Amino acid sequence: MTTAIASTPCREMENTMTQTMKALIGTAGPKWELAEVPRPAAGPGEILVHVQAAATNEVDRLQLRDDGTAGQVAGYEFVGRVAALGEGVTAWQTEDAVMGTAPRAFAEYVVVDAGHVIAVPAGLDPAIAAAVPVGLSAELGALRKAGFAAGDTVLITGASTGIGLLGAQLAKALGAAAVLGTTRSPGKRDLLAAAGVDTVIVTGQDDLAETVLAATGGEGVDLVLDHVAGQTFADCLPLTRRDGRVVNIGRLDGPAATIDIDALSYRNLTVYGVSFSASRPDELGTILAALEEEAVPAVLDGRIRPVIDRTADWEEHAVAAARLVSCDARGKLVLAIDA
Repeated sequence: MTTAIASTPCREMENTMTQTMKALIGTAGPKWELAEVPRPAAGPGEILVHVQAAATNEVDRLQLRDDGTAGQVAGYEFVGRVAALGEGVTAWQTEDAVMGTAPRAFAEYVVVDAGHVIAVPAGLDPAIAAAVPVGLSAELGALRKAGFAAGDTVLITGASTGIGLLGAQLAKALGAAAVLGTTRSPGKRDLLAAAGVDTVIVTGQDDLAETVLAATGGEGVDLVLDHVAGQTFADCLPLTRRDGRVVNIGRLDGPAATIDIDALSYRNLTVYGVSFSASRPDELGTILAALEEEAVPAVLDGRIRPVIDRTADWEEHAVAAARLVSCDARGKLVLAIDA
C-alpha cells in the first residue's frame, strides 16, 4: 500500500504535548510492536522533532533478528518539524522542516543532536527526505575518506541495497567516469541500470574478476565501496588498480575475510574501514553539512533519488518488517508516522 505523506506544520507545541507518544519497539522476534512510551525531552544542544516519516536501513533488518534489541524504540532516519529546542540551540526554530538521523526515530517524536539534522528544501517530497540522511551520509563519508575525484571508476558491492543504490547515484552525480555494481539477484539488473550503474554484475552468474577487468581495460577500478565484506571484500583487492582505494562500509556476509596480502601490497592499495553508526558526533555533523552542500542539490534536481520499495502507514509495520527481513524489498521502506 502506498501512503501519501503531507508536509503539514507540527500540530503540537511543547506546552500542549502529552507526556507519552506512540513508537515502534523491538520484540523477541523479527517484528515491531506499536506501543505507548514516554515522550522524550530535548536536552542542551538537542532538538525535539515531531516525526512525519521514517525510513528503514540495513541496521533495522539486523535488529529485527536480534532479540537483544527487544523493548527498544527502532529506527535511525526521519523527516519532520522541530517541536522544541533544547538549551543553547540557536540554529533552528520551532516549525522548521528538518531531515536527519538519530536512534529511536520510529516514533511520533525523536530527540536529536541539533547538528545531526539539515533543512528540508522547499518542494522536496517528505518520503524522499526521510530516505536519504543515513545512506547518503554514509556513502558521501566513504567517498570523501577515500579521496574520490571526478573521473574515478567505482565498484560498488551490494549495489542493489538501499544504501548501495544511493552510492551508485551519488558517485555518478559527483562525476565518476563509470560505476560498476554487484547484486545477487538477476531480477535487479534493471534496478541497477536505472540507478545509473554502467556495468551490472550478478554474482553467481557473472565472473566478477573477468567482468571488472574487461570494463576497465585490465587495470581495475580506482575505488571500491564494499557493502558485503566476507569473501567479496577479499575478491575486490586484485580488481583495484595500483594505488587504488577500498572502503568497507557494510558487512552483509559477516565481518571475517581472508585476504591475499600480495594483492594488497603489490598493488600498493589503501584500505579504509568506516561505520556510520560508530561515527563521532562531530564527524557526523561534518558529513551532514557536506551532504547539504554537495548532495542535496542532486536530490532536488533528480540526479539522486532514493529507491523506495513502498511507503506505508506505520500501523502496517508487520508487513514492512516481514518484507525487510526477507530481503525482498527493492530499496527503502518508508513509514508514514504523521501522514
